[in-house]
Amino acid sequence: MEARQLSLLYGSKVAVKSVSLTLPEHQVTALIGPSGCGKSTFLRSLNRMNDLIPGANHQGTVLLDGTSIHDRNVDVVDLRRRVGMVFQKSNPFPKSMFENVAYGLRVGGMKDKAELAARVEKSLRGAALWDEVKDRLNDSALSLSGGQQQRLCIARALAVEPEVLLMDEPASALDPIATAKIEELIHELKERYTIAIVTHNMQQAARVSDRTAFFYMGELVECGPTEQIFTNPREKRTEDYVTGKFG
Repeated sequence: MEARQLSLLYGSKVAVKSVSLTLPEHQVTALIGPSGCGKSTFLRSLNRMNDLIPGANHQGTVLLDGTSIHDRNVDVVDLRRRVGMVFQKSNPFPKSMFENVAYGLRVGGMKDKAELAARVEKSLRGAALWDEVKDRLNDSALSLSGGQQQRLCIARALAVEPEVLLMDEPASALDPIATAKIEELIHELKERYTIAIVTHNMQQAARVSDRTAFFYMGELVECGPTEQIFTNPREKRTEDYVTGKFG
């Protein structure tokens, strides 16, 4: 997936300015930068979530498998199936755990009970949650802990078999143990998916990502291998941010 000269505006306010960034296949790309620097806005542009915001518009191109996601022939519902999203605050539906994971499959027309059950199990295993919930799938998803709810939301995103997984600070509301489980999961998931993660946590970015992109005031300042960004960045602003001099 690739953005080329992508700008995002809310009315006349420029939130993201001429960003060109590639998300390499089967790698984790971390987006870092101070609050309000455009990283979450950029992330949401990759599956057109910003379309839902009044007054939002874009300039430039976002390509998925070489096709513009803004092409008039692109079905936005299908795009969001192919480019899944996990939000900062876990947002399970007030339904059973099973129905949360099966939701997207049912919307997509899957009716066969055995097929649904198999896909739900596969998705929960993919989100490292199956062993914890397999005996109570009909219980409310809201009965789960915060960390489990977030993994359920990841399972829900995985169920429709996306190609790209976008994560907007998926562990920021979680305790250290739940955070470690999410980070471990991200390592496993990149074998099957292309992942972009927004994080405020420098240590987390260093632990989970292959590449890191530093955003500042709506611009992409620098992107490169994570180790290089944290130990030998090219830009002074990047160095100042990762060493804690501002932000």
